[in-house]
Parts: sequence; structure tokens; C-alpha cells
Amino acid sequence: MGADPGPAAIDHVGLAVADLEAAVGFYQRLLGARPALREEVPQDGVTAVFFDLGPASLELLGSTRSDSSVARFLEKRGEGIHHLAYQVADLEAELERWRGWGAELLDQHPRRGARGRLVGFIHPRSAGGVLTELCQRGAEPD
Repeated sequence: MGADPGPAAIDHVGLAVADLEAAVGFYQRLLGARPALREEVPQDGVTAVFFDLGPASLELLGSTRSDSSVARFLEKRGEGIHHLAYQVADLEAELERWRGWGAELLDQHPRRGARGRLVGFIHPRSAGGVLTELCQRGAEPD
């Protein structure tokens, strides 16, 4: 029998920021901690900086190119919450579950995201107005 469907926990909250270095400095002061990870995600056109906060993380997203989804988000909405990410045990099954509901999937199949995790995004129109990321831990490449 497979894992229970649905999110297991909040994995992270992604914040779109216009000035990544200024945002990192602000959150270092606010949280009293240094980032746990800084990673370029070329396929998404972003640099991601993670602050681990217990079982969940705060992800700062800085755009590295003008055609990235984060650049478009910043242009349209300004800085702020970009997405909410949930941990799931079986991403392929979870995407299929959302597909069965008629959800608009931005990723039809799992793909590699930050931290090497498998990820899939759901359009805000299908997720209560919030860009939703589903991510599977433990699927990181060796």
C-alpha cells in the first residue's frame, strides 16, 4: 500500500525579493541566523537562499534573468510571498490526484528543483489563489 495522499507538512515559504543581498541581510538580522543554503537554479532563472526554521524553511528567491517567473512576479506584484510548498510522500501520485480534480498543473510531471528535490507546481487558480509547490524529500540525486 502506498503512502497516504496529501501534504505531510509545510516544507517552505518562498518569498520573491528584488534585492537578494539586502533581503539576506535583513533576514539574517531578523532570524539571528545565517542561511543554510544558497543555490543557483538555472532552469528556473533564480538564486534561492534558504533559512531553516525548524521543520520548515524560508526561501528567498532572486531572479537571475528577466524572463523568469520570479522576475514576472516582481514586475506584476512586487516583493512578497511567491509560493507555499508542501512536503508530499509520492509526488507523481499527488500530481495525479490534483489532475483528477481538474487542477491546472504548471508541471505535468515531477522535475528537479532547489535542494535537488522533486517538485511540481500548481497554478494559483487551482489552489485557492496561492502558487503551490509540492515537493518530495528523499528523492535527491546521489
